[in-house]
Amino acid sequence: MVALMALIGLVCGRAVRALADSYDSRGGGVMPVPAWPPAVEVLTAAVAALVAWRIGPPFVCFAVIGTALAVIDWRTCLLPDAITLPAYPIMALALLPTGELPRALAGGAALAAAYGLLWFLRPDAMGLGDVKLAGLIGMASAALSWQALIVAAVCGQLLGAVYGLALLLTRRGTRHTEFPFGPFMLLGAFATLGLTW
Repeated sequence: MVALMALIGLVCGRAVRALADSYDSRGGGVMPVPAWPPAVEVLTAAVAALVAWRIGPPFVCFAVIGTALAVIDWRTCLLPDAITLPAYPIMALALLPTGELPRALAGGAALAAAYGLLWFLRPDAMGLGDVKLAGLIGMASAALSWQALIVAAVCGQLLGAVYGLALLLTRRGTRHTEFPFGPFMLLGAFATLGLTW
């Protein structure tokens, strides 16, 4: 099953690459992802396999969607609604067989509300795309447990803070330097989903 999910992830990695390239060309000035090495495909396959192995196939769609969003956000500082918004019903359908959909929806609403409050207080420090992404992360992690939701939320914040601190220490940025936060949110979520709960 894990090998099958990895193969699906590898195939989906091609779609992730195509999506990233299409958003790169819209933003202008960012070169398409090089065809070799196939880093995007391997990354998507690895995340899909890890998630399938640790918590099961219903979460693989989140792994693929999350990887696509992380790659696009890292390259373009954009979390497109065309991917994020349709991901909500897709995730709900994928999580329906787990029997944890009510908790997943509550967790998604809770994390989106928390990020929405952060965005409302400091709209210059966080994008609205991060708020929408938080709902997806909340759904995936809360479907496991409330503890997983808290760990995923905290891990994303910590990873983003560490990156920001590294920019300051290496003098590659200031306190006002903007960087895409979505990849760190997703990395925290993937790390959480990779743990046993």
